[in-house]
Amino acid sequence: MLDIQTSNSVVADRVKEVIREKGFKQTVLAKKAGFTPQEFNDMLNGRRLMRAVDIAAIISVLKDTGVDANYLFSRRGE
Repeated sequence: MLDIQTSNSVVADRVKEVIREKGFKQTVLAKKAGFTPQEFNDMLNGRRLMRAVDIAAIISVLKDTGVDANYLFSRRGE
């Protein structure tokens, strides 16, 4: 069985990368996706399981910035 951090790692790493590369504020992205800043931070850092509905909310916010689901589910170098 996977732990939370391992389960979240691919999507969480990509979301952190998008935040860093595009200069987004994590708190703004969290609020737009319907999370508190702490909930979002916990998901990105493996302290809260990122459920399918959570990922869908993140994708919904990021799609307007040119980031799609395929990108979030791909590992670096793929």
